[in-house]
Amino acid sequence: MSESNGPGERDTAGMPDWEKRFRAPRVSLPDWAEDAPDRSLFVSNATGTYELYAWDRATGGQRQATHRPNGTTDGELSPDGAWIWWFDDKDGDEFGIWRRQPFEGGQDEPAVPGLDPSYPAGLALSRDGRTAVVGRSTDDEGTTIHLAREGEDPVEIYRHRESAGVGGLSHDGSLIAVEHTEHGDAMHAALRVLLSDGTPVAELDDTKGGTEELGLEVLGFAPVDGDTRLLIGHQRRGRWEPLVWDVATGEETDLALDLPGDVSAEWYPDGSALLVAHGFEARSELFRYDLASRELTRIPTPPGTVSGATARPDGSVEYLWSSAAEPPAVRSTSGGIVLDPPGMACPPSVPVEDVWVEGPGGRIHALIQKPAGATGPLPTVFDLHGGPTWHDSDSFAAGPASWVDQGYAVIRINYRGSTGYGRAWTDALRHRVGLIELEDVAAVRDWAVSSGLADPARLVLTGASWGGYLTLLGLGTQPDAWTVGIAVVPVADYVTAYHDEMEALKAMDRTLLGGTPEEVPERFEASSPLTYVDAVKAPVYISAGVNDPRCPIRQIDNYVKRLETRGAIHEVYRYDAGHGSLVVDERIKQVRLETDFAARHLGAF
Repeated sequence: MSESNGPGERDTAGMPDWEKRFRAPRVSLPDWAEDAPDRSLFVSNATGTYELYAWDRATGGQRQATHRPNGTTDGELSPDGAWIWWFDDKDGDEFGIWRRQPFEGGQDEPAVPGLDPSYPAGLALSRDGRTAVVGRSTDDEGTTIHLAREGEDPVEIYRHRESAGVGGLSHDGSLIAVEHTEHGDAMHAALRVLLSDGTPVAELDDTKGGTEELGLEVLGFAPVDGDTRLLIGHQRRGRWEPLVWDVATGEETDLALDLPGDVSAEWYPDGSALLVAHGFEARSELFRYDLASRELTRIPTPPGTVSGATARPDGSVEYLWSSAAEPPAVRSTSGGIVLDPPGMACPPSVPVEDVWVEGPGGRIHALIQKPAGATGPLPTVFDLHGGPTWHDSDSFAAGPASWVDQGYAVIRINYRGSTGYGRAWTDALRHRVGLIELEDVAAVRDWAVSSGLADPARLVLTGASWGGYLTLLGLGTQPDAWTVGIAVVPVADYVTAYHDEMEALKAMDRTLLGGTPEEVPERFEASSPLTYVDAVKAPVYISAGVNDPRCPIRQIDNYVKRLETRGAIHEVYRYDAGHGSLVVDERIKQVRLETDFAARHLGAF
């Protein structure tokens, strides 16, 4: 076994394309102030660390707003454009307080004096910037929501042991939308609307009255004073779709859009139309939906994935787009690139190919990338996504592209539990957590080998977060299937992970497994990689953030000690951050360590 710590050394001489992809300047979709639309906030890695940047569109001026060694990505611009709010945690542990600074620059200050550090559970700011609705989560208190007016002590308006969060604030500040899971199902939220003193005025709960529990989500209040319409998402037809709920009258306006995939939406700034995002089979597209005429009009975007979009006051739409082959860019329907950061260009990669494989629970969608002109059988990386409520798409990803550069085929699998293929597919995980996903992974592995794409003697199983968990579980439950395993910030010992993780994830685990480790010990045991560690045959590489509140370090140490006891081939890398690093040099170092480990154990090819 070997251990290493500390930042990597930068070497730009002869820099390979895979490293350029990580170093190339990136920007997020800019957020903009509702009442000062020339003021925007975005995230960029321009300094080598992902931080928040203020952008004055009127002057073109940009400045770095946050400066922290381990980076900052959680921020919000107040609707009046006066303040930048950002979440201040310690080295990625996600436990901290909100701070704010003037948009033009200046001293940071605690945004809500009187509130102790916590995990964040949503934030909503009033248009004048003087009132905030702050969601908090702690192990001792569960979820609390406070109303904080400038110059006054914050007032608690909501409390519950189960997970909840701030969904939104009405345009005039009189109504507060809350997503909650008081019924104990962390996968399917219900909605409650409160007055500013915490008095409930409306409820919507799709988890009651049927044979199946369905989820709801807040998409936003209408951007008009006195308008009590709330745009929400629902799952009543087996996938996510939007509807408009008037919380004053109880009237629900079902949009019933004729689109086959998951649909989300947000308001146009004048409240007359919706910007609709449709995701289907790992691609996405945009539409404008006119509420008066009920007309749905497609907004032209290139084939690929729209990772975020926003409608501007002039009617244009800005969106963050990429494909597996083409790097991300913030574009506008008015033409051109919205933000084009200076610096080296990000090299492209290869297109993704779609494969559908018959599995034990239905057809499984897999996305394949391989070196241009390569023919099988190839050394193949099975890169499993996190979540599990997430999915891989036809979007740009530097990690898979780096494997392709080195001669590997890469297969990404939208196993059961993934979003984007209907509610039943997403909800299929319950009680046999991890094992169900790996049945789908096994089916795609068998296809990859039998089709001649993958070399069965050179198969890498890898993933981060939930994907790292599935990697360790797969190495133990399918020990003859994999040549090498690379698990990044994984769950390794499910029982210890449950006791050490942040409260919102405990709620999710209780939902997935049907209780706590004390209530359903057999399910936790069946789903824990630690149960199968003695069966692992493949060399194992594990990387972990020592401050990670999602996949905490103690449970990883437990797994590593068992590998040590067996004398199993393994390496572990611990770094000073949380659930992943926001420092570019650190990310590059980790990729280099992972690919070097695989190369050493697969041999030359």
